[in-house]
Order: sequence, then C-alpha cells, then structure tokens
Amino acid sequence: MFFFVIGTVHSVEAIILDPSPSQVEEAIARGEMLAQTRQPPVTLYAQFGNQEYAASLSPHGFLMTKLSGVAVMAGHYALRGERPSEQDLSRILSEEELQIVVTVFGDSPIFAQGSYLLMKQGDRLIKPTRIRADGRAESIGPIANHPVFRAKIVATFAYQSFSPEAKTIISVFPGVGGEVTFDLDFSLIP
Repeated sequence: MFFFVIGTVHSVEAIILDPSPSQVEEAIARGEMLAQTRQPPVTLYAQFGNQEYAASLSPHGFLMTKLSGVAVMAGHYALRGERPSEQDLSRILSEEELQIVVTVFGDSPIFAQGSYLLMKQGDRLIKPTRIRADGRAESIGPIANHPVFRAKIVATFAYQSFSPEAKTIISVFPGVGGEVTFDLDFSLIP
C-alpha cells in the first residue's frame, strides 16, 4: 500500500475563543461578500495544506473555528438573501470544541479505517474528544495506473484543552500506517 504525504501550511483564521460583536459582524460581512461573488462558503473555513487541495492528491484540511463557522453560515444565508438569526449565531459562538477536518489519500477503499488525529503543542499531546473517519473511502479513479481513494478524518478538540496561540502540529495516523503532519503556528495566524 502507498500513502500520499505532503503537508504545508497556508494562512488560516485566528482561533478566537470569545469573539467580540465587531469580530462577529466582520465574519458575517466576509460570508455575505463571498456569496455575492458566488464562491462556495466552505472556502471561508480556516484551511491548511496544499492551497490547490481540490485538484491535488496532497493531504489538506481545515479548522472549523467559531468565526469561520459564522462566516460560512452567513455565506449560506446570503445565497438565499437572508441573514443568520441571533439564535443561529449563538449556537455557533457557544461551541466548546474546535473541529479539524483532514482529507487524506490512499490506495484502498478501507485505508482510513481506524485512523487517528492528535495535536501537539510543545511536549503536550492533545487528544480529541471525538474522532471519526470514512469507513469506506471514495474512489477518485486510477492515477498513473494506481487506484486512488479519498477519505476524511474529523476530530474535535475541547477549546480549553489547547492554547489558541501556540505552535501546533496536527498529526494524522491513517489506519494502514504512516503519518501526515501539518505545522501551524496559532500565534502567527492573522
């Protein structure tokens, strides 16, 4: 079996645990602006890995932070000519966990079964509160005479379990073996 491993970091949004009203309004404005350009709201999530991830076989992912969640929701609402309600905003802003979604590639439909994801900050290993992986990866066809499958691994981490301003390594351990890492520096995130 083979496993594709490449991990680079691109700019992602700051992980703000208690956004101010002006930060929430800025996130809503980003979502509404993206909807006007008819780009998919999902592009507002804090992304890492290969910037051209949709067309590559490089592992990539995104962080679902509170503010990126507000921006994405506002984008979806704006596409329908609406604005999120206070109740909708409150639901996202009261989240107590960061969600990390990583897409990986392998050569078997079951390569992602039993996968795991950890965060490391300094000497601290931070385990997720929940994790799931695609039980059966999606075939994206043969490439260079090899079968290629794509799977998602989703992990959630309690906000109080990590520092939102520390250098962080996200490590993904696919069920078939190997490791993919992404180096993020939360303190340098704009």
